[in-house]
Amino acid sequence: MANAAPLRLTLSVHNSMSTVERDWRLLEADPRNSLHQGYDWCSAWVKTHGHPLAIVEGRIDGVLAFLLPLEIQRLHMVRCAQFIATRFTNFNSGIFSADFRAKAAALPSAEIAAEIAGALRAALSDRADLISLGNIPLEWRGERHPLADLATVENQNHAFQLPLGADMEQTIAPLNAKRRRKKYRVQIRKMESAGGFEHVQARSARDKAELLELFFVQKAARFKAFGLPNVFQAPETQAFFHLLLELDRGGSDVPLELHAIRLKGEHDGKIAAIAGLSRKGDHVICQFGSIDDTLVPEASPGELLFWLVIERSCRNGAALFDFGVGDQDYKRSWCTQETVHHDILMPLTSTGRLAALAQRGVTRTKAAIKGNAHLYGLLQRLRAQATTAPGKSADADD
Repeated sequence: MANAAPLRLTLSVHNSMSTVERDWRLLEADPRNSLHQGYDWCSAWVKTHGHPLAIVEGRIDGVLAFLLPLEIQRLHMVRCAQFIATRFTNFNSGIFSADFRAKAAALPSAEIAAEIAGALRAALSDRADLISLGNIPLEWRGERHPLADLATVENQNHAFQLPLGADMEQTIAPLNAKRRRKKYRVQIRKMESAGGFEHVQARSARDKAELLELFFVQKAARFKAFGLPNVFQAPETQAFFHLLLELDRGGSDVPLELHAIRLKGEHDGKIAAIAGLSRKGDHVICQFGSIDDTLVPEASPGELLFWLVIERSCRNGAALFDFGVGDQDYKRSWCTQETVHHDILMPLTSTGRLAALAQRGVTRTKAAIKGNAHLYGLLQRLRAQATTAPGKSADADD
């Protein structure tokens, strides 16, 4: 580094999570670090998937500075080092100490990033062809990411958040509050005319397991109806989410909790909508949601459930409700904040260079399509039509 007092960076790579658990849990307590790189979240994935690990431990002048929890997967014959459970993470940060972030902010960021990149290449070149760190916001809640200068391509999927006020009135004030309140009252009236409902949170182990299994059923039906691949279908993926439900240690930070709208009257006991939420500090993330569109569809139970869990988050002192990645109309109707994510691609071998080139091209093509509302809408209609033809199916990214 050009700085007069350069930082001495050393990296070590661990094949096991347990060897760094103590340091990991100390670092993850910082609210700036994503819950998706938390020890419990990663541990649940590792136990159910078993991919080789490469937990990168970084020290600056001998002091622990960061952890990058990576796993190695073979993707089309390419050994790819990526964040653990990447497919189900809504935003990734890695795990950095507050002290290191403060030091990094005061030094030339490009030089720091370049030094970390060089060390990563040296540490992982015998394990992987490509380092692919996806869904990283370069700016998060007023702070620039220490690796921001390494970002190579904008991810095609943005994330959407709603800042929360002290109560629901303050929260919806920046939105079309009058329309929001009217819609909510109409939904309540329609629910009451159908016999009523209750907002429930699964508490017991049995209730959690049953509600999660129902979510898988509802979501599978929804994916099939829209001609989309079911990303929750794999047994190991379902086992991962079941395990997350068992890791609630009490307190406000929760890896995963389940909420639902349970109907009364004619459909007594039936579940019309389900939402899975995680929380770390004042940040709540909606990990997934589903509806049964055969039950009171006129009342939009999924939308109603969002109101109820957002209202609950306000009461419980949360400051940000995150709808996660993916651009959908209902997210835009709720959210005033849009977060752009980037992917860091670092090839380590000639195979990795080809893979990085291909991945950049695919990502940019998807981003261009999703950025063109007319073209994206046309492709969605074609995909939906394709699923009605016998023997045909369509992929989500076709």
